[in-house]
Amino acid sequence: MPLGVYVSVPFCRTKCTFCNFASDVFSRAVFDRYVERVCADIKNARQSVEGMGAVFDPRVDSIYFGGGTPTVLDTTQLERLFATIRQNFEVARNVEFTVECAPGTLKAEILQVFQQHGVNRVSLGVQSFVDQEAASVGRLHKRSVVLDDIGRLRDAGIENISIDLIAGLPHQTGESWKYSLEETIASGVPHVSVYMLEVDDESRLGRELIAGGTKYHAHFVPDDDLTADLYEAACGKLDDSGIRQYEISNFARQGLESRHNLKYWTRRPYLGFGVDAHSMLRVDSQRAVRFATPDSLERFTAGTHPSHSEVSKQESLEESFFLGLRLMRGVDLQELETVHGPLTTYLPSLEESLRDGLLDRDGSIVRLTKRGRMLSNEVFARFISAPVPGI
Repeated sequence: MPLGVYVSVPFCRTKCTFCNFASDVFSRAVFDRYVERVCADIKNARQSVEGMGAVFDPRVDSIYFGGGTPTVLDTTQLERLFATIRQNFEVARNVEFTVECAPGTLKAEILQVFQQHGVNRVSLGVQSFVDQEAASVGRLHKRSVVLDDIGRLRDAGIENISIDLIAGLPHQTGESWKYSLEETIASGVPHVSVYMLEVDDESRLGRELIAGGTKYHAHFVPDDDLTADLYEAACGKLDDSGIRQYEISNFARQGLESRHNLKYWTRRPYLGFGVDAHSMLRVDSQRAVRFATPDSLERFTAGTHPSHSEVSKQESLEESFFLGLRLMRGVDLQELETVHGPLTTYLPSLEESLRDGLLDRDGSIVRLTKRGRMLSNEVFARFISAPVPGI
């Protein structure tokens, strides 16, 4: 089964206040050392994978560069990474090749490298088309820059463009959110990701919100009810424009769903390189192994080995539930039983979720309801906690 290859580039021009990823602002002096280490890992991929007891399949049909901001690297660094992947894997001719970009980082020479190396999909971290909202969380771009980037991507032959939006940013209102949605739709992009602001202690803004402070515009963050309303408004408005929801946070025109991200949600094999990169590969038809690189740049570049563990039968079944339920098509209980055996132990969780209006059932298919999507973590927890005798 072809792999999805993920490459983490944990470097940013500035650290957004809402960001809880393993990325930050670093001196450009470390870029070469980082690229050197990632390229070495790519070259040694077969040996590393087989050393962890997994099957190495060199075929690749999706490549995803995420971050951070991959486009802060210079062209020679990007070219080296792109070329090393193609030299060590059998990349499909119809590969989906995505690079995440911060608006304003798409220089002409970067676009030329994209064209030369087959990048055919770009994800723009817009977050908001309202300049005040973007600036309040540390974004450096303005609306005009986003629209210019989209135009230049299309001129370079890259039509498959995704935009990220965040509901719940400081200063956001129903009217300003409507404006961001209208600008997104008017831009003609075929894919949109909509996230609700995460409040946790892994980001500066999240810590300030928890503390009840005013730094980072925290006192201007909408309450949970308004944030939920903004998300629901996005679902309706994007659907009306033909950009259909196919996953809790993702919307696309028909046939332009993210091939790479679908690998995560359907538990297909993927292999990650770089800081805090995760992988899941098959051991055989029934078993899988997961491994993850260090989430510290210092530990990664020092050569710290990835952690790894075999995915147990119970974990496999739980993942099939909570990842599959993220998709609008839902989970086929009959298929799960064929693979995992009787689901008797999960019936109480299913019945409770159906009774609470969090799930719908159509024959053997169960799906999250509109309410269930808003409370998805609560639904997923019900299946993770369900014990499975004999596993």
